[in-house]
Amino acid sequence: MYHAPCYKGGVTNANDSSPPPSDPESDGPVNDESDTDDASSTSPGGARPGRKERVLHTRVPAVLESELKRLATSWRMPVSNVVRALLEDALDAVDSVGTRAEGELRGAAELLRNQRQSLRQRAHSDVPPAPESQDAPRPPLEGAVGFTPMVLAHATTCAVTGRAMAAGSQAFLVLFTEAGRSAIVSPEAVPQPG
Repeated sequence: MYHAPCYKGGVTNANDSSPPPSDPESDGPVNDESDTDDASSTSPGGARPGRKERVLHTRVPAVLESELKRLATSWRMPVSNVVRALLEDALDAVDSVGTRAEGELRGAAELLRNQRQSLRQRAHSDVPPAPESQDAPRPPLEGAVGFTPMVLAHATTCAVTGRAMAAGSQAFLVLFTEAGRSAIVSPEAVPQPG
C-alpha cells in the first residue's frame, strides 16, 4: 500500500502518519496569483524566475515511486529534488519543442506566402511561363558513388545494359548520394579500374 509522505520541518518522513504542518503556502492546490508576488525570487535551479517554491502533493503508482526512489538513491539526492529536476527538464523540453515547431511553422508559412505571390504574379503577367525543359534522360550511373555486390532474390534487368539477370545470379546495387535513388546492374556494367 502506498503511503503519502508527511512533512515535518521541511523533512520528508514516509513512516510518519501525522499531518503536514499548516503552512498557508502548502495547503490546497497551488495557485498562480501568489507566484508573481516577488519577481526577484527564483527556483533552486534559477531557471524559472518569478516563482516561489511551493509544495505540490500528488499520488503516484507504486512502480513509479520505486523507480523515483531508485533514481534518487543512484543520484544521491532526495526524491523531491529528483521529481523537481525531472519536471523542470520536461517543461524545458516541451518549451524547446514548441519553440522549434513554431519556427518551422513560420518557415512553412513564409514559403507558402512566397509561392502564392509567385503564382499571383504569373497569373497577372502577360508573358506566358517558360515551358518545362525536356532534357535527355541522364545516364543510369551518373552520380553513382559506389557498388555493393549482392545475390539477386528475384529476376531483374540490368539498369545499364538491359540484360536479364536470373534470381540467384551475382549483381551490384549502385549507391547514389541522392536519397531514394537506386539501381541494380550486372557485373559487366560495373566500371573496372585502369
